[in-house]
Amino acid sequence: MFGATGNPFDPMRSAAGSSGGSAAALACGMAPLASGSDTGGSLRNPAGFCGIVGMRPSYGLVASEKRAHGWSCLSTDGPMARDVADTALMLSVMASDDARDPLAYTLPDEAVRGAPARWALPPQVELRKLKLAFTEDFGFAPTEQLIRRAFRARVSRIAPLFAEATEATPDCSGADETFAVLRASLFLTQHGKNYRERPDMIGPNVRANVEEGLSYSLEDFSRAAANQTRIYRAYQSFFAQHDLLISPTITLSPRPWSELYPAEIDGVPTKSYFHWLALAYAVTLAGHPALSLPLGVDENGLPFGLQIVGPRGGDALVLGVAAALEAAFAGDAELRRPQPDLKKLAALPPLAQTPGFMAWD
Repeated sequence: MFGATGNPFDPMRSAAGSSGGSAAALACGMAPLASGSDTGGSLRNPAGFCGIVGMRPSYGLVASEKRAHGWSCLSTDGPMARDVADTALMLSVMASDDARDPLAYTLPDEAVRGAPARWALPPQVELRKLKLAFTEDFGFAPTEQLIRRAFRARVSRIAPLFAEATEATPDCSGADETFAVLRASLFLTQHGKNYRERPDMIGPNVRANVEEGLSYSLEDFSRAAANQTRIYRAYQSFFAQHDLLISPTITLSPRPWSELYPAEIDGVPTKSYFHWLALAYAVTLAGHPALSLPLGVDENGLPFGLQIVGPRGGDALVLGVAAALEAAFAGDAELRRPQPDLKKLAALPPLAQTPGFMAWD
């Protein structure tokens, strides 16, 4: 038990998760690179909250033999870093093939995606030749008005760099219910044994997810799997018309870490403790590559993350576009990557002295 992880820009606010510690360490210069896994945004959300880069690669690009549900495409490992070049470098050593991972793609005698040289440097991308789409909410995510305003301001700066920019989204109807069922199934596979045999080893959120998984029927799972397939195909139709899609990374500005989860957004109750992650799992369900790029701060003075989503297998394009946008705004005081005030942080009392540090009061 290590207690709460504070946000580098306001230690009383959340660094998000599950890789919040990695994101905070990167933002503060404690580490140059980090890795993590992403189901509902565990790479992208901390990156967005802490002002660093986090990438969820395409399924099969980063192999793992550790997933209990090897055929599930919800969770995948990926890189985190302070800039796009380092993110690409980290991906180059993570991308690999492993016969123990059924989703790691191979061709006879040749790795499809496991060649490090393909990822070590972001490719040069001409933004002015690309058709951009943008969305605040994928048609369903409960995005905070503050975040919508920040996103619109950034779209006004980004859009002129592209050949065209259109407000549009793939059809993500039913995404909340679909993700809930598939996620609960994943938790049941991963934690069902401990739930039955060592219940003291799992926390209340994991327990609730396992029990939710037990409550669903085979018909529920079948319906969710079918809708995930429909969403995937909607993405293919969408990317036949657009080269790239951007959105906010997260639905809200960082909240106090004393909140177990955001129970409301702009006064409207959330559906579950992970509903605020909807902008992330809208992409998770389709399996497309996505990256969170830091672009300045919001009205609260906290980092704003831009989610960049590419076409199927378009990991290199996502990295290239992210690098181009990073370079375009590197000299812009409002849109470049924000830096935490380390001297101010060092002068603060230890977070461990704060009530609720080890648990939510």
